Amino acid sequence: MRRQPRLGLLHDHDYRQLFASTTVSQFGVHVTQLAIPLVAIVTLGAGPFEVGLLTALETLPFLLVGLPAGAWVDRMRRRSVLIAGDVGRAVLLLTIPLAWWQDVLTIWQLYAVGFLVGVLTVFFEVAYQSYLPHLVGRDNLVEGNAKLESMRAVAQVGGPALAGQLIRLLTAPVALLVDALAMGASALFVARIRKREPKPERRPDANLLREIGEGLRFVLGHRLLRAIAACTGSFNLFAGAYGAMLIIFLQRVVGADAGEIGLVFTITGSGGLLGAFLARRFAAWVGQGPAIWLSVAVSAPFGLLMPLVAAPGWRLWVAAAGGFVVSVGVVVYNVTQVSFRQGLTPDHLLGRMNATMRFLVWGTMPLGGLLGGVLGERLDVRSALLIGALGTCVAFLPVFLSPLRSMRTLPTQPDETRPGVPATT
Repeated sequence: MRRQPRLGLLHDHDYRQLFASTTVSQFGVHVTQLAIPLVAIVTLGAGPFEVGLLTALETLPFLLVGLPAGAWVDRMRRRSVLIAGDVGRAVLLLTIPLAWWQDVLTIWQLYAVGFLVGVLTVFFEVAYQSYLPHLVGRDNLVEGNAKLESMRAVAQVGGPALAGQLIRLLTAPVALLVDALAMGASALFVARIRKREPKPERRPDANLLREIGEGLRFVLGHRLLRAIAACTGSFNLFAGAYGAMLIIFLQRVVGADAGEIGLVFTITGSGGLLGAFLARRFAAWVGQGPAIWLSVAVSAPFGLLMPLVAAPGWRLWVAAAGGFVVSVGVVVYNVTQVSFRQGLTPDHLLGRMNATMRFLVWGTMPLGGLLGGVLGERLDVRSALLIGALGTCVAFLPVFLSPLRSMRTLPTQPDETRPGVPATT
């Protein structure tokens, strides 16, 4: 693929469409992340356990359908999966403001929408990460991921602020219309991608369970992938508990309004923009392996600042700055380890590798959401937040105790000859 000195991959038409799709959908996602919990808390009067359960149901599909999704995606054109995922999520999200206008909205509908959106997100995320190597080539994966993470970070900066103002002016249910429109626009951009994948050839003896097993053996049988899965999964478990209680903590304990909550998320999310900018430079400076564990170990303790906040004021903004540092570390970690995973995996296993990783690392999130809800009910919301933050501080240990600790350069070419992994499909 031809590269331009200044624009790089953005010079390519197809990558620009994926970049634009990411831009609009990520702004919509951040509206949803703030709006749906506030619909539950403010409109329906949900308590800590109900909010925790809502968070759990949104990520439960990664446990239930995460593994077969990878095998199915490897049988389909990934571009088609992306379009279907965006359109389906747009339709589902649209039902919330419609039900609210008809005065029939219930917490059960929020549970159902959250779960079904989660199912579509499973397929979308697996296809998305598996599609990028086809679109940009393996040599451009770090640049491709870094640019996409940069735009995700921009959305993290502007999305929550936009969501906070929309909710303040229009109410949370109406703000979800913005997300539905964004998902529809995202589908249109993906549909404009010209490069077509060949339809994957299905082996005559294709078997879903065997294909799932191949993905599991590839990930769990590789000591570096196994360490990354353990680190990310444990971080997401405690981050899930933390995230499930954060909005209710800010709204009910601290007393922040929707605009202030949106600004907290904006400050926190802006760290991702810096992280995307620093990822390649940091990995080049300390080495790719050390970049993976250092990014988590150094940044996670700053999350301990938020549970110390008692009321709106300077302490809240110091805690938001701590969240900024955490976001820097998370994005550096993601760019480095995701690029490594994509570069290591053979094309015919990309969907299953990504699905297996999603199953292992996002499957802990519903457990985290439930953990946060239970801790919030049994102890209090502040204690639940503190326990979640403490848990993320030790999540780096699996990668620190692995060979990644000192590996300056990680393998980037797929190994087609490993035992148990077929060379062709």
